[in-house]
Amino acid sequence: MFTTGIKTGTIRFSLRLSGNPRQVSVAGSFNQWTAVPMRRQRDGSYAATVAVPSGEHQYKFVVDGQWMTDPDNVACALNPYGTVNSVAKAA
Repeated sequence: MFTTGIKTGTIRFSLRLSGNPRQVSVAGSFNQWTAVPMRRQRDGSYAATVAVPSGEHQYKFVVDGQWMTDPDNVACALNPYGTVNSVAKAA
């Protein structure tokens, strides 16, 4: 899931997972697909707030090395690898 961050020019990404993953991150076109670590929240979800330029951005979550689309976001786009990426729009 993504929402507009509290600070202008940011997006807050969050993800609920079952189990106890060792590493959760988000990566996207907004940062040349560099993984940004997500922190476990009190409610058990994982979250990270990322600075992004305005416009449309593709992204995926990386859970213990496995790339996955956002299960809470139906907006997606095909990528050059024959799979899909989730899509977020920043103001």
